[in-house]
Amino acid sequence: MSIKQDLVAIFQAGLKAVDPEVAIKRHVRKEGSLLILGSHSVDLKEIERVYVIGAGKGTAPMAVALEDILGERISDGAVTVKYGHGLPLRRIRLFEAGHPVPDEAGVRATEELLRIARKAGDKDLIIAAFSGGGSALTPAPVAPVGLEEKQEVTRLLLACGATIGEINAIRKHLSRIKGGGLARAAYPARIFSLILSDVVGDLLDVIASGPTAPDPTTFEDCLRIIDKYGIRPDVPEKVLKVLEEGVAGVRPETPKKGDPVFNNVVNLIVGNNFMALDAAQQEATKRGYRTLIMTSRMEGEAREVAKVISAIAKECAATGRPVSPPACFLFGGETTVTIKGDGLGGRNQELALACAVELDGWNNIWVLSAGTDGTDGPTDVAGAFADGQTVSKARNAGIDALDYLRRNDSFNFFKATGDHLHIGPTRTNVMDMVCVIVAASGS
Repeated sequence: MSIKQDLVAIFQAGLKAVDPEVAIKRHVRKEGSLLILGSHSVDLKEIERVYVIGAGKGTAPMAVALEDILGERISDGAVTVKYGHGLPLRRIRLFEAGHPVPDEAGVRATEELLRIARKAGDKDLIIAAFSGGGSALTPAPVAPVGLEEKQEVTRLLLACGATIGEINAIRKHLSRIKGGGLARAAYPARIFSLILSDVVGDLLDVIASGPTAPDPTTFEDCLRIIDKYGIRPDVPEKVLKVLEEGVAGVRPETPKKGDPVFNNVVNLIVGNNFMALDAAQQEATKRGYRTLIMTSRMEGEAREVAKVISAIAKECAATGRPVSPPACFLFGGETTVTIKGDGLGGRNQELALACAVELDGWNNIWVLSAGTDGTDGPTDVAGAFADGQTVSKARNAGIDALDYLRRNDSFNFFKATGDHLHIGPTRTNVMDMVCVIVAASGS
């Protein structure tokens, strides 16, 4: 079996461990009239109506699992997923919408989620399912901001290299559902949020922009983020108006810790990046590699992170430290890309291309960087492979790897070299995984 096949098998093992349907059924079950959710239980005899709502790339299989568990006990429900990520549902309505830039379909779907939340009473139960992508899929802009302004500010933040936490801080303060807005709309109904984490540290206020979590960020934070990246001149006037009115106290802040709207809310993480890494480690070990999970908190500029990853691989190949080959190093998290060129790509492809440049001429080192959702940036690939021969292979074909990296054109680079990973929508999302194999000398 080839090294590439090993990399794919290791990555796929990680994906299997965070399958959303499996994750829900691991944490939620029904025993008679009792609904068990993690360490909590609800007696359904005391509940009048059960509603299921949610948003994110992984919420279709989460909804499938909840239908299997609750069946006809579900009175109403709706979930929103990215285009192409839907599944057949029996009792819960499915909406598809735009991601990462929100669209009109997302606006319509979000109004339906809010409608269900608002009609719930104090004897009703809302089960909310959220996964990565939930923020872009739930646009509910506050007046006078409209969809067009939300789209523009999202594009600006994605392009400038802002972190997901920074992007979501601004999203929350321009939204009626994010930053605890859903909890506010549903109060006093009981809410159990089942969450598939796609952020470093599993921060509840950041995942899907925290619809049922207290928001620690403020209007002042939003303006600081905009000024940090120097994008104030490009931010739509209506967006600045809302943020400045918030700072002035004209608009209410998002609900904070201690707000009564959270009294009946339980947030439960059902899957995260470390679960995927743990399963990937077991698969790599089974295949004969000395395997280390290096981190589930990988962050930073993709090409800079690539230098660190490559340095670890080189150290292993040259000195046998921190473990001797055959070795597998696993990294999880989410990098960023500051777009300066006119190319096409995503953070995983950019990281892989930067690794290819760093590893040029090094034999026996292979890298796979891929998104667990099966897509990378605005492309239809999950990520890409790189090794010590990638750059020389491209050079022989008249392709300058450094030029493609400068132009942020990693997609077209790997399209030319044939090193993309195509797996299609996985309907899960726990950030990214980077798998590095250092083979024994002579392999």
